[in-house]
Amino acid sequence: MSDAQQQQVTILGSTGSIGLNTLKVIAENPDSYRVFALSANTKLELMFEQCQRFCPSYAVMVDPAAAKALQDLLSRGGSRTHVLSGEKALLEIAAHENCDIVMAAIVGGVGLMPTLRAAQAGKRVLLANKEALVMAGPLFMETVKRAGALLLPIDSEHNAIFQCLPIGANARFEDKNKQGVDKIVLTASGGPFLTSKAEELARVTPAQACEHPNWRMGPKISVDSATLMNKALEFIEASILFDLEPARIEVLIHPQSIVHSMVHYRDGSVLAQMGNPDMRTPIAHAMAWPNRIKSGVQALDLKELSSLDFSAVDKQRFPAILLGQEAVKAGGTAPVILNAANEIAVAAFLTNTLSFTQIPVIIERALNQQECRRADSIEEVLEADLEARNLTRHLISNCQ
Repeated sequence: MSDAQQQQVTILGSTGSIGLNTLKVIAENPDSYRVFALSANTKLELMFEQCQRFCPSYAVMVDPAAAKALQDLLSRGGSRTHVLSGEKALLEIAAHENCDIVMAAIVGGVGLMPTLRAAQAGKRVLLANKEALVMAGPLFMETVKRAGALLLPIDSEHNAIFQCLPIGANARFEDKNKQGVDKIVLTASGGPFLTSKAEELARVTPAQACEHPNWRMGPKISVDSATLMNKALEFIEASILFDLEPARIEVLIHPQSIVHSMVHYRDGSVLAQMGNPDMRTPIAHAMAWPNRIKSGVQALDLKELSSLDFSAVDKQRFPAILLGQEAVKAGGTAPVILNAANEIAVAAFLTNTLSFTQIPVIIERALNQQECRRADSIEEVLEADLEARNLTRHLISNCQ
């Protein structure tokens, strides 16, 4: 495809925060990008609005009833968008021959298979679904390499590290010594309860947990940020994506969310990527890499910054970090169990079935009670995931 032609973009999870921001970046650059396909679960009205504005070739609603309703709405207006339904349809649009770029923005383990399918098809994969690497990291990276896909991170932290490294896309520190990298630093805002006392955390409500001070995200990711499980998952993701042992990955609290992450070099240099906390920046970077395009984000004004603060994580109040570090060291299906248990526990918290402080307790119990096995195939990963979800539901029911 020549540079003059539009890149065709499929957005898996177009009604979530990453999907919405991706559409904003596309709208900023209409001559370079066109929406090829969109997908959502049940958000019918928002998907209808997106289809009306961006006229994709395909729209997938995982829920069959929502798909039928969307088809009816679009047909009345004479839309040419073809509506598909079900999880199989996600695989189809992720690997479609007319698609160039796949934004993998489906939250949770359900996003693994369509993201993997995009990699198998050799697409430019913009990875916002961290579970793909947490659950099936080595298998996923091997697929990317074998298929010749281009994997670019969207998480602000991993995208920042990528921008600070002297390597090209998909390089995995295969010659670490020559690169001169000492360690990488993931920054964390600390979430809404950074200064809360331990006894106050037990009374946290779902509404409070979803009020992130810097970022606007969906409920699941917001809760993960509040418990710092989001950073634990990113720790695992970083170790896989950049092929680094856990000892060379550090997590620091940075409340301002201006420095998105850093790379330390052996000569004493530290490279940091900075910017306003807006996901359009990493999205635009990954869409156009190695070039740069407009993102619509306001430029960072250093004169307006009063300070940039950094501190260690309080792992007693936020034990999720320890759980993530232990899971990546254990390897095998341990990260699968961690992720599955967290998804179920967070869902229970959001429905007031579980307290905020019980989330890491339940996850730790799941890790202790389920056998950690090898994860040499996707089938083994999915089996461990299902087993962990069932176990976690049982553990939660026993807490009532």
